[in-house]
Amino acid sequence: MTVEQFATRHIGPGPDDERRMLEVVGHDSIDELMDAAIPEVIRWHGTLDLPDPATEAETIAELRALAARNTVAVSMIGLGYHGTHTPAVIRRNVLEDPAWYTAYTPYQPEISQGRLEALLNFQTMVTDLTGLATANASMLDEGTAAAEAMTLARRASKSKSPVYVVDADALPQTIAVITSRAQPLGIDVRVVDVDADELPAEFFGLHLQYPGASGAVRDHARLVEAAHTVGALVTVAADLLALTLLRAPGEIGADIAAGTTQRFGVPMGFGGPHAGYLAVRSGLERMLPGRLVGVSRDADGNPAYRLALQTREQHIRREKATSNICTAQVLLAVMAGMYAVYHGPDGLRDIASRTHDMAARLAAGLRAGGVDVADVAFFDTVTARVPGGAAAVVAAAAQRGVNLRLVDADRVGVSCDETTTLAHLTQVWEAFGVPAFDGAVDVALPVDLRRTTDFLTHPVFRSHHSETAMLRYLRRLSDFDYALDRGMIPLGSCTMKLNATTEMEPVSWAEFAHIHPFAPDDQTVGYREMIGQLESWLAEVTGYDAVSVQPNAGSQGELAGLLAIRSYHASRGETHRDVCLIPSSAHGTNAASAVMAGMRVVVVACDDDGNVDLVDLDAKIDKHRDALAAIMVTYPSTHGVYETGIASLCAKVHDAGGQVYVDGANLNALVGFAKPGKFGADVSHLNLHKTFCIPHGGGGPGVGPVAVRAHLAPFLPGDPLGAHADATPAISAAKYGSAGILPIPWAYLRMMGAEGLTRATGVAVLAANYVAARLRGHFPVLYAGNKGLVAHECILDLRPLTKATGVTVDDVAKRLIDYGFHAPTMSFPVAGTLMVEPTESEDLAELDRFCDAMIAIRAEIEQVGSGQWPAGDNPLANAPHTAAMVSGDEWPHAYPRSVGAYPAGVDRAGKYWPPVRRIDGAYGDRNLVCSCPSPEAFED
Repeated sequence: MTVEQFATRHIGPGPDDERRMLEVVGHDSIDELMDAAIPEVIRWHGTLDLPDPATEAETIAELRALAARNTVAVSMIGLGYHGTHTPAVIRRNVLEDPAWYTAYTPYQPEISQGRLEALLNFQTMVTDLTGLATANASMLDEGTAAAEAMTLARRASKSKSPVYVVDADALPQTIAVITSRAQPLGIDVRVVDVDADELPAEFFGLHLQYPGASGAVRDHARLVEAAHTVGALVTVAADLLALTLLRAPGEIGADIAAGTTQRFGVPMGFGGPHAGYLAVRSGLERMLPGRLVGVSRDADGNPAYRLALQTREQHIRREKATSNICTAQVLLAVMAGMYAVYHGPDGLRDIASRTHDMAARLAAGLRAGGVDVADVAFFDTVTARVPGGAAAVVAAAAQRGVNLRLVDADRVGVSCDETTTLAHLTQVWEAFGVPAFDGAVDVALPVDLRRTTDFLTHPVFRSHHSETAMLRYLRRLSDFDYALDRGMIPLGSCTMKLNATTEMEPVSWAEFAHIHPFAPDDQTVGYREMIGQLESWLAEVTGYDAVSVQPNAGSQGELAGLLAIRSYHASRGETHRDVCLIPSSAHGTNAASAVMAGMRVVVVACDDDGNVDLVDLDAKIDKHRDALAAIMVTYPSTHGVYETGIASLCAKVHDAGGQVYVDGANLNALVGFAKPGKFGADVSHLNLHKTFCIPHGGGGPGVGPVAVRAHLAPFLPGDPLGAHADATPAISAAKYGSAGILPIPWAYLRMMGAEGLTRATGVAVLAANYVAARLRGHFPVLYAGNKGLVAHECILDLRPLTKATGVTVDDVAKRLIDYGFHAPTMSFPVAGTLMVEPTESEDLAELDRFCDAMIAIRAEIEQVGSGQWPAGDNPLANAPHTAAMVSGDEWPHAYPRSVGAYPAGVDRAGKYWPPVRRIDGAYGDRNLVCSCPSPEAFED
């Protein structure tokens, strides 16, 4: 294998294809194209200082060597991260299956029915176990879910108090994240021993941990009643496995439940990714942040799934948003939901009972040996008191390959889980210096706290318990969906490129998958070396001085960057700087993140060409000069153009004392050609799930590292177990965020090298300009920069056609399904348009197939406009066409069946058939159903 081969495999067009594309675009070379497209004022002409590219085999060998420097110990640390057995059928057919991990967010629900059903399973699992009415489709982790619960409580509470009470027995990393999020919002967090201390006279919310970090299982009914008396809402952070045996939070009146589903078959991964969860009582569902899957109906009246209440998604609400969450952890939520489907309620109860029995046996053995064990009810975690000797016990256990939790100098925490064996207990007893125990053990769960209600009663949780049944269920759902393994997903702003198998393979290795985020440093040497290398490579690529990979989504990277700016101003005695300028074209999360960071959003206009209006910028700077904290801009612009005024913009903001935040969503158009940290930006977040090849996973996971110049480096996210919210806020619950998927971008950078990365950027820009050139005569290209060139994406304007013919952007999007494509981004950043981003990974044949489909659709629109097809009965209005529709006994439509089923250029043998017709979204919002419908709903 030659050094060039991986880049050649990642980049779709070969040399001959590139020449043909360049002829269409009108340039002799990619370098000439990039020189014409990118303003010289920001153009970087150096060579990235990266290691020479490695082959795929060499990269795997290097990662094997790094992995070998990690120690996979028996983890009994707990604190929300537990050993778990991922059923092999789920690992192979979800986590490692590109049909699941290369899919995009299900904004086109007709071609996303498989993962939407899987997410509905997840939501049903959470609502059943928590005893609450509605759960969303997952959160980023437990810490961020708890923080979102806090702000939800503040919105919904009738109390005017700024005080939020947190149980002192909550997970310490959760307390850190809550505190970090609370400070810029003016929320006063009070950490209280709810057993010993009085609650404040007034507070708007109460956070309880069930079971507590110490392992204690407490009856919280009295506290819930007391909180409700003063108008506060109660969040219970509950362990879902424990809830198979313990009374559900909803049964004692909890308003919100939050937590993680990690122990439902998802490896610890040194901190993530894991699907957090958030559930609410009836009446709060329309305040619920994040994504929500609901049941609606299609054009034939059949039940169908979609994202419910989409228009309330936080990135759409911009500065009016109450959260900046715009993503989820879909792939991990699917795994957790399928874990419940595979095991069913009886299987989950058995796992929980065995886990509890192990903990009870552990405690009995310690007590029999004279160790002081806390005399409280517990589920899986035992806290033992060893005055002055806790560290020695933890060290002795580590020597035996077992990690325990050092609570303090006198106490040790030990957590059992699904993977715990009697041999592990023996090693723990030895570490405490007590003999093995084989006596009788009493159940340690109080009778009045035991669960008496049924759960997971829907047939989906009682039907797929053999591997054959599970395998076929997973295959059936994946067949419903359209992912990158089927064809091109030309979504603007989303960068749906190849997720190479070599990049993905290490994610499943035990040395990366089975490491606890709080494991001792000497057990994570390889992990931390890999992360350090990745951070340094990202800094080199972007021109910044320091990087933190802690943010576990792009929105969280935005927040981290803005909090760094906020802390920087505070360190200089300028706490009054709180205005964030945001162009009207910006990603919606920008404004939402600014609000979450305690800033006031001031919108800057864009001109007719889609560029930031520098005249309006001057006016806004003059008006807010003394209070200016930052500007957030996306570069290239959200409109897909290299704006020529970016360097001037940066200088104007700096002159007024502000900082410049460049959103890294479009970095795929810059790598190797321009560095934000060198052309005037102070901070960016980087979407590793876009430019750097972490797959989108059906809508998550993501990683959004924050990169800064040196003066902001002291204010990067801190360790949640040692974070000080004033200076280094914890953004997620683990120090390195979703570390388990960081081998993916590491491998991408290692195999591409400087030349490969630079070429990838050039080909991405070439592909976008090729598509624009081919389609410009059929659809207006809305924005362009120098010499009529776009950056890595182009916007097709359908508004004139809609006005003339009535055919909408939705009609075109759904008709593309019939042609075998996922639609481009719809109506963003301009309503009535399609934004196309082909990326560098699609070859010329696929680019031409897409362009040919769009040209054919343009001809179909003409037939509607000319009256040949009626406005309400044509292939676009009725798209997408299902197999059931075109094979029915009757065909009442004004065009042949073959036109609906097999548009021009479609391969009949490889035809993708959507499982449902066009979905009525409004019906689903009016009739909100967010858990598994009864089988009778599908009888038609």
